[in-house]
Amino acid sequence: MADRSEEEQLDVAKRWWKENGTSLIAGAVLAAAGVFGWNAWQNYQQGQSEAASVRYQQLVSIATANELDEQQTAGARELIAELTDDYGKTLYADLARLLDARISVQQDDLDAAREALEQVADDSSHRYVQSLAWLRLARIEVESDNPDAALELLDEPISDSLAAQQADVRGDAYAALGQTDQARSAWQDAMALAQEQDQTLYGVQFKLDDLGAEEATQ
Repeated sequence: MADRSEEEQLDVAKRWWKENGTSLIAGAVLAAAGVFGWNAWQNYQQGQSEAASVRYQQLVSIATANELDEQQTAGARELIAELTDDYGKTLYADLARLLDARISVQQDDLDAAREALEQVADDSSHRYVQSLAWLRLARIEVESDNPDAALELLDEPISDSLAAQQADVRGDAYAALGQTDQARSAWQDAMALAQEQDQTLYGVQFKLDDLGAEEATQ
């Protein structure tokens, strides 16, 4: 991975976010419901400003598109600013920052994505959302040729419900370091955890297959 151009690194990061971003953001809302309990979650939603809820739904409808034009990007940024400025301590603001990072990756701005994710990782009181930020920061570090930094991030107390994704990214970091055995073990763990938790984990089997193919040619 050390020979990858910046453009190639961004392409890989974009592809990972396209495959995982929307489903994980949706999972953040579902996880919050599970943590608070359904009745408590309904009360929580009702306690938030109706305007914040509407703004967030508008943001989701824009930001989860595969590609954004200039007008859509400007509209999304305006909504993100409103949510984070006016509702900065709420779950809406945390999720808005995750979408902010996703848009930044689409716009080839990994530094801005890092900044948004670090704010969630540092400030969020919602462990699942915080865990998403750590995972995505680790992914960015792998694609930026900083796998050691990625492994440090993956040692954070990431939510058990994201253990499969954690193992997947850990495998990518080990692969970037050339540590084949550790990469294989991590990806196998990811597959087992995904099956145990009845989750769909894209691409891991392909990485294991490629690892075997590479060994066969040595």
